[in-house]
Amino acid sequence: MLSRTADHLFWMSRYTERAENTARMLDVNYQTALLPQSTAVAELGWKGLLSISELLPAYKAKHESFRSSEVMEFMVRDESNPSSIISCLRAARENARAVRGTLTTEVWETQNQTWLELNRMLRSGEFESDPAQFFEWVKFRSHLSRGVTVGTMLMDEALYFMRLGTFLERADNTARLVDVKFHALQSDFYGAASEKDQEYDFYHWSAILRSVSGFEIYRKVYRDVIKPERVAELLILRPDMPRSLHASLNEVVGNLAMVAGEPASETLRRAGKLRAELQYGRIDEILATGLHAFLTQFLDRVNELGMHVSREFLLPAAQ
Repeated sequence: MLSRTADHLFWMSRYTERAENTARMLDVNYQTALLPQSTAVAELGWKGLLSISELLPAYKAKHESFRSSEVMEFMVRDESNPSSIISCLRAARENARAVRGTLTTEVWETQNQTWLELNRMLRSGEFESDPAQFFEWVKFRSHLSRGVTVGTMLMDEALYFMRLGTFLERADNTARLVDVKFHALQSDFYGAASEKDQEYDFYHWSAILRSVSGFEIYRKVYRDVIKPERVAELLILRPDMPRSLHASLNEVVGNLAMVAGEPASETLRRAGKLRAELQYGRIDEILATGLHAFLTQFLDRVNELGMHVSREFLLPAAQ
């Protein structure tokens, strides 16, 4: 396959997944902002979301406060923000259009219809009137895109590069989402908390689990009250949780193996090493050494992995 074609397919999937994950991060912040809390605490949550998305300087250049309406506007419809939902879905559609002949009609029409419908919804004010419903729509369109891709594309290199882009992006975003929540939480894992604190935390942990479609899965796996260390274990180490870091790396390694020309591929080696650490890791060891440090290092390594994928298989990165 031409590296240019592989590049478009890879980034089409990454941008679609990024739009979904941006919607998930906004949704968890929007839901927790509805809980009783001070203005300062609410603003801290929005500031944390921008910080972990590496968008704090860009946001502060345009806004003075961290009100929910302004942050959501910046993250949804601000076209100058390359990580906003409108920017991601436009980029996904443009990459799809560039390789229209490689995609099935169903995949192209799904991408194109998502872009057209997004513009209609933003013009009509549907986002402002019901943000939660809008975020659900973004997630649904991403689900639809993945389902149509798997259900209609030939199982060849084109599909493998699309899947590779999806799961690299998912690993990155799940790590960011977990880091936002755990790093911002004030109460200690094992410290004594008041009954009110425990009730407050329950709603926050429920919100983050729902944001990754993990609330029902948590109940099924652990059959217990929601505990921070188990939430971390579910979202980092469980290979059977679809949006966990471990599950995402399983997919990355599997799809890399299908496109790598030789077993000695440096990209495949790095991906396999990172996957092995998740496969044999223990949550108590991760928490003992520091969850924030672990996730920061993980994000650095996933970013390096993405650069190696570009060097080995895709278009050379611009200098």
